[in-house]
Amino acid sequence: MAKREVSGGKTNACRALDRLNIRYELVPYEFDPDQLEAERVAEKVGLPAAQVWKTLCVRGDDRSSLFGLIPGDRELDLKLLAKVAGCRSVEPVAVKELQQLTGYIRGGVTALACKKPLPVFADASIMSHEMVSVSAGQRGLQIFLAPADYVRATQATLCAIAREKAAG
Repeated sequence: MAKREVSGGKTNACRALDRLNIRYELVPYEFDPDQLEAERVAEKVGLPAAQVWKTLCVRGDDRSSLFGLIPGDRELDLKLLAKVAGCRSVEPVAVKELQQLTGYIRGGVTALACKKPLPVFADASIMSHEMVSVSAGQRGLQIFLAPADYVRATQATLCAIAREKAAG
């Protein structure tokens, strides 16, 4: 349960935003590889969990892959995402497949500068914030930016795909 601090420097996600002339702030934080939950990241970067967005990679029944972006205090509604993505069903991609598919590892997945561009579906509540935080493409590094800029950079489709977390 060793805490690690990320090295400084720009990631591919940052460079993608730079190419689009999008303003952002890069925020490093110490992380524990066993505690990568969005709520923990929110504590570390000083934001409410609703402003720290998690990027979840899923696969449709048609074998297509896509991203669902939801606030850290909510969970992904797989049925709603399947519907808006035009699939009968979707399921999370196995952690062991993430890096090969996206170029990123668990806790550092971002739709920005992904290995292969994938469709992005962002919960529409993202637009209710002045600023949100997303992974910069590596554990221990977050990007703070305006939601409209994130949507533009990822060409995200806004939809209702987040739900309250189940009790327990």
